[in-house]
Parts: sequence; structure tokens; C-alpha cells
Amino acid sequence: MFISKTLFGHTPEGDAVDLYTLWNQMGMMVRIATYGARVTELHVPDNKKQITDVVLGYGSLQEYLGPNPYFGAICGRVANRIAGAKYELDGRTFDLPSNNGKHCLHGGMIGFDRKVWQGEAEINEDEAVLRLTVKSLQGDQGFGGNVAAKVTYTLPQNWNELEIEYEATTDQPTLINLTNHSYFNLRGAGYGDVLKHELVVDASDYTPTDGELIPTGEISRVDQTPMDFRKPIALGARIKEVPGGYDCNFALNGCGSDGKRALSRAAELYEPESGRVMEVWTTQPGLQVYTGNFLGSERGLGGAYVKHGAVCLETQHFPDAPHHPNFAPMVLRPGENYRQQSMFRFSAR
Repeated sequence: MFISKTLFGHTPEGDAVDLYTLWNQMGMMVRIATYGARVTELHVPDNKKQITDVVLGYGSLQEYLGPNPYFGAICGRVANRIAGAKYELDGRTFDLPSNNGKHCLHGGMIGFDRKVWQGEAEINEDEAVLRLTVKSLQGDQGFGGNVAAKVTYTLPQNWNELEIEYEATTDQPTLINLTNHSYFNLRGAGYGDVLKHELVVDASDYTPTDGELIPTGEISRVDQTPMDFRKPIALGARIKEVPGGYDCNFALNGCGSDGKRALSRAAELYEPESGRVMEVWTTQPGLQVYTGNFLGSERGLGGAYVKHGAVCLETQHFPDAPHHPNFAPMVLRPGENYRQQSMFRFSAR
């Protein structure tokens, strides 16, 4: 096991941003920047033991400081969309930034992806651990309460898996929904599109959306729709039936009405040429499948990133839950501890 820390650069405000690198003995390496607590690189072997970076990202802090599609970032306070950029909680209305049309996306203009987190790394007997913390003050992006958040990335010594634990506390009722927004191409970042990647999602239902990607409030069966990934199928097989491409939340099997779910497999992604396999495990009730529909103008560490050049598998609570009483709530109250787990497990066949 090995962990190193280097200076990645400084924000315009003068805050230092560090870049941590974690290795294990199985050939996996991950780099994580304290700006946005984001995964900038993730290298894993294929079925011929060739090691390649499988996430989209940039090589400099300056690129992340500019407009970017949330490459590798932790999104919050509330990942995904809140309709109309407002919500009500305990009889009070909270107004949020409208940074996605008239809606609020991924926590607003300066969400957790735009904050400098504080890092602390350690090596245990069988794992490398990076803990990142950030504070979000009362009124930050319009949300109520002071929030202390922590994200822990763990890389085990003896298998190729990136574990992510999310935690948060507050002193006033607020909303919390954290996710990691990594873009995966298991053939390698910049190696064309992912339409031949085969996906399985352990979900019998999904949440339909309107033309602005806001949930209608329905929870519908995937049967006889292009959302049916209960058996392996290439992402490109039915993508033309979905206007623009996939950008949909799946209601994962095994959830209670309160949104609680035991840590279990949510999805499996397989790339036939390299043989790489990625399993997604989570305690979250939902999984957003997004096929990089708006990529095409970015250049990163892997070269040019084309439309559908990666797929995001974002573990989450259901989008726009404050406006849909039938969705599990994402409310955090004083004295409670928000805690969710997700992991990306890699192999090859």
C-alpha cells in the first residue's frame, strides 16, 4: 500500500488544493483532489493485466476551476435536480440557485464540487484511507442549517475496489443527498463511446421524467421499456429510443419505504474488448444512469471526450424528492447522522 500527497495548485482565493494518490498491490491506483473531493484518475488492469485510466478527468486544477461536467466530483448538498430551485421544509420555503434552466442542479452554483475539502490520509494493515471533510454554513446556496460533511475513500490492499462512505450532520433541518459523479469508460478514458458496454441494473422500477429531466412523481415498471437492464444489454442497443440518451434514476430493488437498503449490488458494467468489469454496490435507494449525453467539447487526460464517451452510475436518493411525498425523504435533522456507503469493485474476465 502507498499514499502520496502533492500540491495540485491554488484556487483564485489562494486556497491550496492537494492531490492524493493511493496504490494497492493488485495494480489499482486512484488520484483524488481536495477540490470537490473528486476522483481525477482511476487505473485498473484488464484481462491481459494492462493497466489503464478508466475515468474522465483533467490534468490540472485550472481546468477543474472552469466550467466542467462534474468530472469525478462529490455533488451536494443535494445531488441531482430540485424542481423550480426551491423546496419547503417544516413550513418554510428555501430558495436555491437556478443553475439548470429554472431548476437547481447538484447543490447550486457553488456546491460541494466547488469547495476545497480538508484531507487526512493513513495506511492501515490492509487498506489505504483518505478522509475528506468540508463545512457548509447556514444559507449556503440557500439551504438551511450548518452542515459538516465527511467523505471517506478506502482502497483495500488485496482487491481492486474503491469504497466511498458519506457522512453528514446538521444543527437545523436540511436536505442532504451526496453522490460521486465519476464518468467511466472501461476501455479507457478517451477511447471512443461506451455504447458497447453491457449494463445490468438491479431495479424493476424507475422514475420517469418530463422534458426537463424532472421526475413526474411516478414509479414505473421497467418491463417492455428501454429502461429494462435486469439482464445484460449494451448501452447502445436501445439508446435511440431515449431522447438524448440515458439520464434516468432507477429505483433499486431491496429498499424499504424509508429509502433504507442493505449494502448490496446495484449494477454491473462490462466492456467486452478489455474484459473489465465494474460492480456498483450501495446502501442508497436510487441509481442515476447517465450516458454522457452532453460530452463532445471536452479534452482531458485521455484526449478528446466524445458524446456518450462515458457512463455515470451515481448512487443517490431519488431526484426532486422534496416535491414528491411518495419518494423516500432526504431530510437530515439535528442529532441524526447521514451515512451512506457505495463502492466500485473492479475485475476482468
